[in-house]
Amino acid sequence: MEMHQLRYFAAVVDEGTFTAAAARLHVSQSGISTQVAKLERELGQQLLDRAGRQVRLTPVGEAVLPLAKNALATLDAIRHTAAEFADAVRGRVRLGMITGCSIPPFLDAVADLGRSHPGIELSLHEGHSEDLQAQVLAGSLDLALIGYAGEVSPGLEVTVAVDEPIAAVVPVGHPLDRARLRLADLRGEKILGLSRGTGIRAAYQDSCRRLGLDPRVDIEASSPVALLRLAERGAGVAVLSASSAAGAGLRAVPLADAATRARLGLVARGDLPSPAVRLLRARLAAALRSD
Repeated sequence: MEMHQLRYFAAVVDEGTFTAAAARLHVSQSGISTQVAKLERELGQQLLDRAGRQVRLTPVGEAVLPLAKNALATLDAIRHTAAEFADAVRGRVRLGMITGCSIPPFLDAVADLGRSHPGIELSLHEGHSEDLQAQVLAGSLDLALIGYAGEVSPGLEVTVAVDEPIAAVVPVGHPLDRARLRLADLRGEKILGLSRGTGIRAAYQDSCRRLGLDPRVDIEASSPVALLRLAERGAGVAVLSASSAAGAGLRAVPLADAATRARLGLVARGDLPSPAVRLLRARLAAALRSD
């Protein structure tokens, strides 16, 4: 059974005659007749009653026709979906990201989209995670990269990119440069933390409150890089994700009693509005997972 046989069969039914179907499909009448007959032989059933000027469906044909049309519609959907990911994709995408985002694979994917799909108009907006989630829910943003602790807002789908514990980042040789720490061990130290609305800040605050501790932050910044540079200079202990201290001279010490983990994820509504949005979401999700 071939898809073109189903297409010819459906066209004959829609047009009422082999001649009209042939004209619509730009195929010879004999070619359509031969292929429909071949389909009937393969099925072992007659689908069309050819008596009279108009062809009519047999009972078997009536049962097969909706299945044939569904198969054809599925094939068309496959082709359309594939075309969405070709260079012809056009449209506008409004992308949000947490303030101070500097994740190379994420930024690479954003930049690459502009080069590979010049028909996509991309706008980029920074903000706090709570605000970004609200904007995605309201429809003023299509996608957003957020930091969060716990769960995202109801009504959003999330692709998790990072899910890890928080840690205390200190210079090598610092009095707190140990195998592990407890949150209470940070008392008496200046705390360097990310801005409110980030997943790491939320995880730190929630973990402290669960233990009855004050989630104090003495110096805050929107960029983890700024906090790392401050920690290097002895300005305090940076509370960041466990993977943050990649630079020489710093160590991320696990906070053993921090119950809440920090997460980074790409959020969107379930009903993505356009091929361009779906394409960017797929590209960003792949880039974040690879990182």
